[in-house]
Amino acid sequence: MSIEVVFETHSTTEDNEQGRATGWLPGRLSGAGREQARQLGRRRTDDRVSAVFASDLARAAETAAIAFAGSPIPVLHDWRLRECDYGARNGSPAGELHASRPRYVDQPYPGGESWRQAATRVSRFLADLPLRWSGQRILVIGHVATRWGLDHTINGTPLETLAAEPFTWQEGWEYRLP
Repeated sequence: MSIEVVFETHSTTEDNEQGRATGWLPGRLSGAGREQARQLGRRRTDDRVSAVFASDLARAAETAAIAFAGSPIPVLHDWRLRECDYGARNGSPAGELHASRPRYVDQPYPGGESWRQAATRVSRFLADLPLRWSGQRILVIGHVATRWGLDHTINGTPLETLAAEPFTWQEGWEYRLP
């Protein structure tokens, strides 16, 4: 049986608004981000979701906590859904970091990891899902690296292609894990 996977990014953070690439730093939702999280909850609470899996980084965990406060849907945190670890570049200007992404597809950021290593973490998360969630619909709240891991593992999209494309926000991405 397949698993329906819905992906949503964490809500807007103070770092996003200030143009910083948070990476493995915790980050904190902005006022607009908290409202986005409430909207996410309204959008997904009655969407047949059996469970919510969120990155354990504070901004994703806060998004899930706000979105599903008072909901019977379980929220589970998993470190494998984290953003790419930019190492020494965590917290650096987002424009500079995004311009150099193709360089770090296979080469780790200084003191951090490569995009391929981050995608492999997400792939390992996906490999564990059938143990408990086969035939169900789950929601994943994460980061750019989480979405790239889903696109690469499920759809076969090359990481080089993903690294060359700008990120465009949308209300969720849908995947089917065979």
